[in-house]
Parts: sequence; structure tokens; C-alpha cells
Amino acid sequence: MEIIEYEEKYLEDVRDLLVELEEYIVSIDEDELDQVGEHYREKMALFDLKRVKENNGKTYLAIENGKAIGLIMGIIRKYEEEDYLDYKCPHSGNITELIVSEKARINGVGTMLMKKMEEYFKNCGCEYIFVDVFAYNKNAIKFYQNKDYHSRMHCMLKKIK
Repeated sequence: MEIIEYEEKYLEDVRDLLVELEEYIVSIDEDELDQVGEHYREKMALFDLKRVKENNGKTYLAIENGKAIGLIMGIIRKYEEEDYLDYKCPHSGNITELIVSEKARINGVGTMLMKKMEEYFKNCGCEYIFVDVFAYNKNAIKFYQNKDYHSRMHCMLKKIK
């Protein structure tokens, strides 16, 4: 298994991985708000890859037997003028996606992808790395906590109807 920078020939694998992740998120979403929309498979990978490119980011793939079995996407955070009014705005990276195919989990693939992205952010002069984790994804929360990530904010939700 090797970790490489994204190549277009793996676009279908990236689509498969993103769908696998979203289907998992839908299955654990206790609020039943997530979905795999009609054009999710076709469009989401393109949206994500464009965002990475536009934000000085990287996409890395874990390749095994010519197939992507995992991916990580990260961007360099951008701040707006108003952000500086109440925040120090450190140079930071943001992990936007991390997916390892269910068949490849517990083989250290996620850890290898994380190390590669952390190295990229460090080389870009980032001081911090942010990652949003779906609250119901207990496995992901534990994974990140084991890598010394911690919560700084909590998003609260209340259904009113």
C-alpha cells in the first residue's frame, strides 16, 4: 500500500469512497437530516476537489492493488476581515474529508493518511489543524482523540417542529 497525491485516474474510486462515507453518515444520523442526494456521486467529488485546489490544499490517496482504498482532503484556512476582530486567526489547515473503505480499516491506513496531511500542513507553516467530526460518528471522534485532537466548539441543534 502507498500514499500518493490525487491523480485524475482515481476519480471513480474517490466517488466510491465519498458515497461510502455519506451512506455511513446517513445510517448513523439520529436527526435524519443527511442524505445521499440524486447527484451526490456525480458531483460531490468534483466540488470537493475544486475546493481543495482553490484553497491551496491537497488530496492524498491510499492505493492498494491499483485502487484507492482511502483518501484525505485538506485545505489551508482562509479568514475574512471580521474574523480578525475577535480571533487570532493562526495559519491553519483544515481536514475536510477522511475516508478509509470499510474493508481496509484497522490496517493503519487512516493513520498514514493523517500523517501525510499533517506533514503537508506543517510544511505550509500551519500552527493548527482543524477537523469537523459528525457528532454521531463515535468511531471518528475516538480516532481523532487518539491522535491528540480535542473539541474546541460544539454545534447545538434543537428540532422545533
